[in-house]
Amino acid sequence: MKRAIFTERAPSPVGPYSQAVKAGPLLFVSGQIALDPQTGSMINQDVEEETHRIMRNIRLVLQAANMDFENVVKCSIFVRDIDQYARINEVYSVYFSGSEPPARELVEVSRLPKAANVEISVIAVENS
Repeated sequence: MKRAIFTERAPSPVGPYSQAVKAGPLLFVSGQIALDPQTGSMINQDVEEETHRIMRNIRLVLQAANMDFENVVKCSIFVRDIDQYARINEVYSVYFSGSEPPARELVEVSRLPKAANVEISVIAVENS
């Protein structure tokens, strides 16, 4: 009772996984990095630009499942440098203004795919 969600508007997966999987009312969006959907190149000149690209990519996947950020109930954020927390948080918070923010964690990791500085995954639920 699960189905893969795919949109050509968001970056294609860089491995053997789906952009998202819908199971019942839940949507599990795979970790997104700052890939430009048109070129496939990384957008990582600064952490703010990188975070905006990630959040736009997440929005594209959410929209493919007829959802948006107000449906997000959980975020997981992985960063290469915890000292970038405030800069990432400033951008991240823009996408949840006007709604109750989701639960989340932000953890520092040693490496991320394609030399990304940030990776974000989300879980969303359909409105009932």
